[in-house]
Amino acid sequence: MAYSAPVDEKQLVSDLQNPAKAQDAFRVLMRTYGEQLYWQIRRMVVSHDDADDLLQNSFVKAWTNLPKFRGDAKLSTWLYKIAVNESINFLNKERARKAELADEEGSSFLLANLESDPWFDGDKIQKDLQEAIAKLPDKQRLVFNMRYFDEMKYEEMSEVLGTSVGALKASYHHAVKKIESEIGGSIG
Repeated sequence: MAYSAPVDEKQLVSDLQNPAKAQDAFRVLMRTYGEQLYWQIRRMVVSHDDADDLLQNSFVKAWTNLPKFRGDAKLSTWLYKIAVNESINFLNKERARKAELADEEGSSFLLANLESDPWFDGDKIQKDLQEAIAKLPDKQRLVFNMRYFDEMKYEEMSEVLGTSVGALKASYHHAVKKIESEIGGSIG
């Protein structure tokens, strides 16, 4: 699913910056982008509850920082960047917290979350794929999710992540090879 806006972004930005229309416009913003942001966050942090919390944090940050939005990028790109940063910050804090509690390795808490998540309803193949994705480094997992699940163009990813298109293509390629190696098959 590409992340194009079903609403007129320019009008929405204008309404968001108008104090009389801001609250209603923000509700439209949440309805318009909430599901795709949720799934991007969820694919990064795995846990439904954590994804819900991070989505809420992302929208709070967006609301708080609306006066700073200059419109240099699309509104959807700006929201995606906030959600990505919230996800990465959360993962870094979780790793640090888990490392203090026990000498755990990198993404093992993501695998534990996947196994214990009551919201996960995939079959064995889906679970194997999700486990392989969870083992990727954060940047590769992020790029893989954006490209594979969201069908985002490399140029759009470049805007969100501030990384060159060539580096993103390389990250995606490496992620695909690692996942294929992990699950023993081709993912396309």
